Amino acid sequence: MISWILKPFAELTPYELYSILQLRNEVFIVEQNCPYQDMDNKDLKSWHLMGIKENKLMAYSRLLAPGISYSESSIGRIVSSPSVRKTGMGKKLVEESIKQIKNLFKTDTIRIGAQLYLKTFYESYGFVQDGEIYLEDNIPHIIMLKNPK
Repeated sequence: MISWILKPFAELTPYELYSILQLRNEVFIVEQNCPYQDMDNKDLKSWHLMGIKENKLMAYSRLLAPGISYSESSIGRIVSSPSVRKTGMGKKLVEESIKQIKNLFKTDTIRIGAQLYLKTFYESYGFVQDGEIYLEDNIPHIIMLKNPK
């Protein structure tokens, strides 16, 4: 059973922060072979959604209020542990992230920057492409929008 924990940056414990940065590093930098500056100062202004199972971080996303990354609310750094891939954890994470965005920011409008290969996955949640393909850290991305105003 997964437990969802949502905290602003200032309330993260050192252990939670370490686990978040470790998982993001494992997937976004090492696994995807993509050296980039993960810590971009947005974490300080974000809410951090953690999916915990047996005291281990299995899934994570950061939730951003309108005006931080985009004029709309946003979900970023969406990641699941390689140990739970193909179990539906990514789907649960996105569903919980959308639910928490609605609760926190009182909006259904969400903009994300998604890796292109995940386009169909995010479309299943009502996101639509909103712009051209672009390269970010040599990985094709697209901007996607859910429930535009």
